[in-house]
Amino acid sequence: MPLDRTDAAILGFLQNNARLSNKELAAKVGLAPSSCLERVRRLQESGVLRGFHADVDPEALGVELEALVAVRLREHSRDVVAAFRERALAREEVLAVYYLAGVTDFLVHVAVTSPAHLRDLVTEAFSTPGDIGRVETSLIFEHDRRWRTPDYLAHPRLHSPGQRKAPGR
Repeated sequence: MPLDRTDAAILGFLQNNARLSNKELAAKVGLAPSSCLERVRRLQESGVLRGFHADVDPEALGVELEALVAVRLREHSRDVVAAFRERALAREEVLAVYYLAGVTDFLVHVAVTSPAHLRDLVTEAFSTPGDIGRVETSLIFEHDRRWRTPDYLAHPRLHSPGQRKAPGR
């Protein structure tokens, strides 16, 4: 669905603070509250706006350790790829699954309670099944996350970092 500047502004404000009331959001983007609400609903129904989330401190929920598990599959049929993704996402410890091109097929971000929990998870979920060729685990000491997606619609030059000036300018 094509987005205009107002849609992009709505998305930007919601990425910074998803708890904005419709009235506050409408004022920030210069719309009537009813028009703003309709746009937000349209963005949700079209799948552009996929959800609203709370940023929770993992330690408050007992998470002591996070890791990235790099997985290489033995074969790459659609069924094997889909089965691995489904199996990984079914695990409560899995925060994110990335399907990649290159040497690593999947990168799986996991959150666990201890090194023993990580060992058991990697052994049970990522090492034992016959479709796994190689597994490599990297511990995460710290990480920062940017919750805002770059707005290339409002700033089209951002997508061309190597863009050169025209000759003579």
